[in-house]
Amino acid sequence: MRCTPEELAQKKRFEDVYARSQSPVMLSIERSVCGCDYGGNSWTTRTEADDLIASLELGPESHLLDLGAGSGWPALYMAKKTRCKAMLVDLPANGLRIAEERAAKDHISHKVTTVVADAARLCFPDNSFDAISHSDLLCCLKRKRSVLASCRRTMRPPGRMAFTVISVAAGLSMEQRRRAVDNGPEFIESDADYFSMLDQTAWKVINHQDITVSFAASCKHQLDADEVREVELANIIGQEEFSERIAGWRAKLAAINDGLLRRELFLVEPQKM
Repeated sequence: MRCTPEELAQKKRFEDVYARSQSPVMLSIERSVCGCDYGGNSWTTRTEADDLIASLELGPESHLLDLGAGSGWPALYMAKKTRCKAMLVDLPANGLRIAEERAAKDHISHKVTTVVADAARLCFPDNSFDAISHSDLLCCLKRKRSVLASCRRTMRPPGRMAFTVISVAAGLSMEQRRRAVDNGPEFIESDADYFSMLDQTAWKVINHQDITVSFAASCKHQLDADEVREVELANIIGQEEFSERIAGWRAKLAAINDGLLRRELFLVEPQKM
C-alpha cells in the first residue's frame, strides 16, 4: 500500500525533526524532559524505558523489534543495558542513521540492526522476535490494525509486546473531541478502542496502565524547558516557529489537564490459537 499525501508530509516533518535533533539545545531539552539524549521523538522517559525492560523481560538472549525507532530512543538504551539484540525499524532514514552513529558510540553496533520499512508491512519472517516495543507510534499512523497484525505475525510465542499510545478520551462532546484531535498526534483518531483492536489482531492484554498524569508532567517540563532556552531555540527554528511551538505545548497541556487526551501503556502477549 502506497503512503497517502498526508503520510508522506508527515514523514518529511519527522525527517526535519531528526535533522536538528542532535543540536546541543535540543539534546539539553530532551535530558530535561525525558532523562536521555538520543534525539528521541516520543514521550518515553528513562523511568518508562526501565519499566519496559522489566515488562519485556529483556536479557542477552532476547531479540527486540522496536518500531518507529527514529534516532534510537529507547531501543538503544535497552540494548545497551540488557545486551539484547535490537532491530530498529522506521521510515525516515536520517533518524536511523543517527541511531547507527549512537550505537557505534556506545559500542553496541554488533547488537543493533536498522531497517527502513513500513510498520504496517514488516518484511521479517514469521516468529522472528520475542519482544516488540513502540513508543507513541500507533497514534501517529493511520493503519493501526495492520501494524498490530504485522507485529503479531512476527512475534515468537510466548513473547511480549509493550507500547505506549496517546488517545482521545471517551465520552467527549463534539467540541471537546475536536479540541483533543487538534492537540494530539496527527492520526490520533481511530474507529475502535485499543482493547478491541488488540483482540481483533490476536493479542491478549496482560497489563494496562493509564499514564496520563506522567504525560502531563512531561508536557509541562517540555514547555518550561523550551521557555528557558528561548534564545537558543529561536536561533535554530526561528522566532515565529518558536512562538508556535510554545503555543502548541500550552494548548496540549491544557487539553491533557482538561481530560481530553490520555496516554496509556499496554503490555500484551499472543493469544493462544
